[in-house]
Amino acid sequence: MGAIPMLGHAQQALTPNQRLAHDVYKQLIEINTMDTVGSVTKAVDAMAARFRAAGFAANDIHILTPPGHPTKANLIVRYHGTGKEKPLLLLAHLDVVAALRSDWTIEPFILNERGGYFYGRGTSDDKAMASIFVANLLRDKAAGWKPNRDVILALTADEEGGNANGVEWLVANHRDLIDAAYAINEGGGGALRAGKPFSNSVQAAEKVPVNFTITATNRGGHSSVPRPDNAIYELTHALVKLEQFKFPVQLNEVSRAFFAGTAALETEAAGKAMRAIVANPNDSAASAVISADPRYNSMLRTTCVATRLAGGHAYNALPQTASANVNCRIVPTQTPNAVRETLARVFGDTGVKITETVAIHEKSGAAPSPLTPELMNPVTAITHAMFGTNVPVIPVMSTGATDGRFLRAAGIPTYGVSGIFGDPADSRAHGRDERLLVKSYFDGQEFLYRLVHSLAGGK
Repeated sequence: MGAIPMLGHAQQALTPNQRLAHDVYKQLIEINTMDTVGSVTKAVDAMAARFRAAGFAANDIHILTPPGHPTKANLIVRYHGTGKEKPLLLLAHLDVVAALRSDWTIEPFILNERGGYFYGRGTSDDKAMASIFVANLLRDKAAGWKPNRDVILALTADEEGGNANGVEWLVANHRDLIDAAYAINEGGGGALRAGKPFSNSVQAAEKVPVNFTITATNRGGHSSVPRPDNAIYELTHALVKLEQFKFPVQLNEVSRAFFAGTAALETEAAGKAMRAIVANPNDSAASAVISADPRYNSMLRTTCVATRLAGGHAYNALPQTASANVNCRIVPTQTPNAVRETLARVFGDTGVKITETVAIHEKSGAAPSPLTPELMNPVTAITHAMFGTNVPVIPVMSTGATDGRFLRAAGIPTYGVSGIFGDPADSRAHGRDERLLVKSYFDGQEFLYRLVHSLAGGK
């Protein structure tokens, strides 16, 4: 495969394959797929129509809708290979977070190109990967590619929230349609520094989100006769203890590789601390240096933080209840119940009660996906070929969450990797005027085309 053409703003500069990806991208961006007022089903129907027109058999195109959720369909498309190896799953979600026109300087549900960027809700999260996967499979169909394994595409609903998460539902109800040796998903990607490729990450683990409600109760009374026992004060004392507590460092295969790889890119002091923590997770001095950066701190350990408060029932009454939501992001080697037990010890005799906002499932987390040469070698080779041999490939554990957690829990190793580069300081996913570099979009298209062909083999 040759070099990627230099891209200008003129659409005639696009190759036919890039033009196809652009058209799919535009179509998806301009379908409102917000959880509340949008429809993922409309986007699913539009993509299914493209696959039918390209000659995919009807029994290889599945539109699957959870009962009671007509706007939250999921699309499964199977591209047949020789069957020599177990399938490869390509996953992208079609839903987007809310975008109000009044918050944006431009219309969020129209694909705009300005100053070398594509603007629109979902341009980076996650309709870039969705459109690339669609366009590349259509390209493969036209070319007659015959891989050594089936390639399965899953475009799903409610990753960003909502009550009908597509991947979770598919795992529970249609596992046979998405079962695969491993999956490629969002969660990774490249970082730019001063406009140049700096590193490319592969997400192979993620923390588990769990919310706990911390509640203090009291018999209350008239505010004119205050007493030492006060629900708001008791809750406050508990939260101060939480503020002062740090969970111990708990590294896994992925976070160790992250710190080992990132050490060479950091300042001398931070790099030294990262190498030390990899060698000895109990090194408190190294932990203190790394923990000064909030993102690195979250990579080291489970974190729990108060995110909401409520208390009292009247201005002139002693509070009968006071509560706080505590949002925990749990490392994949730790269980939610173990975190709850730790919190109970931290709060001690403050008198607060701990309950789960949503019932804990012990299998809500999963072990990191193995960093196998089968995956890491082609990612590294393609990264070096496209972006330079000085650009390292670094495994990463997401501090947030993606749908990959449901696949890992179901025994399908999942990797967040895209080859789509952006400046971390300019990340606008979930924010106003979301955007993605035009060049990065088409670089990602070529990267994923090469990666899928490398992983699936064939000719």
